[in-house]
Amino acid sequence: MQLQSIDLAVIGLFFLSMLVIGIMSYYRSKNAEDYFVAGGNLPWWLAGISHHVSGHSGAVFVAYAAVAFTHGFTMYIWWALPVGLVIIGAAGIFPVYWVRLRKQLQIQSPLEYLRIRYNLLTQQVVAWNGVLLKVFDVGAKWAAIGILLKVVAGIPMETGILVSGVVTLVYVTFGGLWGVIVTDFIQFIVQVLGGIVMFVLVVNRLGGTDSIMGIWKQLPPQHHAFFNEPYSIGFVLVMFFLYFLSYNGGSWSLATRYISSPTEKEASKAAWLSGVLYLLWPLILFFPMWAAPLLLPAETVPSESYGWLMLEVLPTGMIGLVIASLFAATMGMTSSDVNTVAAVITRDILPVLSPTFNNDKYALRTARITTFVFTLATLVIALNYQRFGGVLGLIVNWFAALLGPTSMPLLFGLLPVFKRCGPRAAIASIVAGLLTFIITKNLQLGNLALEVGLPTMVSALVFIGAGLFTKQVPEKVEALILALKEKGK
Repeated sequence: MQLQSIDLAVIGLFFLSMLVIGIMSYYRSKNAEDYFVAGGNLPWWLAGISHHVSGHSGAVFVAYAAVAFTHGFTMYIWWALPVGLVIIGAAGIFPVYWVRLRKQLQIQSPLEYLRIRYNLLTQQVVAWNGVLLKVFDVGAKWAAIGILLKVVAGIPMETGILVSGVVTLVYVTFGGLWGVIVTDFIQFIVQVLGGIVMFVLVVNRLGGTDSIMGIWKQLPPQHHAFFNEPYSIGFVLVMFFLYFLSYNGGSWSLATRYISSPTEKEASKAAWLSGVLYLLWPLILFFPMWAAPLLLPAETVPSESYGWLMLEVLPTGMIGLVIASLFAATMGMTSSDVNTVAAVITRDILPVLSPTFNNDKYALRTARITTFVFTLATLVIALNYQRFGGVLGLIVNWFAALLGPTSMPLLFGLLPVFKRCGPRAAIASIVAGLLTFIITKNLQLGNLALEVGLPTMVSALVFIGAGLFTKQVPEKVEALILALKEKGK
């Protein structure tokens, strides 16, 4: 399809606003603390919206839309619902701990505390594995937006990937976290507008508000089932645990939203806002995806269904807005990941490689260079996404399966009940999880829940089991756990 001038103008205005915000935010980043954690002054409503936006991407409109097209309501059951519940359920725990770590240890990266909690080796293992994992994860997000643009506008995938990637690279490199946060807010507004437009037009196309509930009578019975194979109860329970790890800080960018909050109360309020948005907003966002089989030919490629649906229902001008909302969904998450990974590389990895990087004088410059290089690496993965099993393969089979082993020591290390789990437990759990991942990738288990969840389950058992053999807790760990218990504001 050839986009009309008004559509191109809307998309161009969106990109221009992102660049302007990034350049303006340049002057708010006077040091590395401003660049990585916004000086610890992030308001709860901005932190909450950014936490929400940073937790999903354009993959929703490709990989998740494909599941909604072929399997129906189960998409909400195994993604949005458990995500919202785990965020709200832990709103008084992990957000509070992350703020206390910033105030008491002056951390800017979620991994900085690991050197005290365990040792240097554990910190480096988590850092290197996590950075590698994020290269693939962010690459999948760029690929998702490339697929959508190809379907909707006939733009070559490579062009879509590079345009969105380069614009994000500019505003993240210049603006740091303030640039990311402000653009996240704008992107959320654009995403909501685009989602509401699609919802209203699809409802009207189907005959009005009665169709909101009526579509389920027209769709195959399995489409309104909570659990639809291979997305079984077991798979949902596995994902529930993975989301618990990811959305409470296992995904480093989400931990950063809490670390950047000025007080414990503000961080908890941010978590509540993000959790409620996950419970409510996807019901509107996913509706067109659930209804798509009623409006599109049966032979439609599932991963392209949202793109074809846009062409089916959107008038000229609105296409530009919805495309901008797709860009917004992807750029919100990827920019957050890029900023936080740059913090990990700058604060946790480079100073170990060379003492030169301990010099605060060059910290801000190093941060910007690191941001630039990492973003380029993710774009290379995006351009070769098919080699890694496509978008859904990268997100579920790679990211979800590897998340647990790399985040287990990070999250569980904050909890007093696991204080006996030291460096050996941490390293052993990571190694066991990664080995399990390699084994499951080479075996035909025939069970998605096992393929995705087994690495994390093994990692958890090893982490907890190894801790049982530790008789004495080091004084530094006792002091850290005690500090995390002390109430602040």
